[in-house]
Amino acid sequence: MENREILREWFDRVDSEKNGSITALQLKTALAVGNLEFPLSVVEQMIRMYDFDRNGTMSFEEFVALNKFLLKVQHAFSDLERGRGFLVPDDVFESFDRSKNGRFQLDIFISICIFLQSARNLFNSFDIAKHGRVTLDLNQFVYCTANCRI
Repeated sequence: MENREILREWFDRVDSEKNGSITALQLKTALAVGNLEFPLSVVEQMIRMYDFDRNGTMSFEEFVALNKFLLKVQHAFSDLERGRGFLVPDDVFESFDRSKNGRFQLDIFISICIFLQSARNLFNSFDIAKHGRVTLDLNQFVYCTANCRI
């Protein structure tokens, strides 16, 4: 889906209310058609990552930005999976292995990338001096845990 025209057609089909934006549930359903099954919480996180106007939905331009991210992640996955269709995780990623079979398919890999990008964005918002470390009070910690979950 690299072509804007194709993306526009896809977006317009998903935008069932024809209001110029799509909800997390609409995006989740549309991604499932392409065999990308995500929990609603991951799709909501996708929207939060690219919801530039902070209205809780995804406009076409925001969708284009998300699509660029997903294409990069898909290419990275393709480079790593060696024709198997899955990755074999380290123990670090065990919590993302929902089926507990020791394999990650594309949707899980995307979920991990979204989690990491969201965590990086959230960390950077607190690391104002750009020192690579932050100190959080309890309120900030609670905010972080509420905004960086899968």
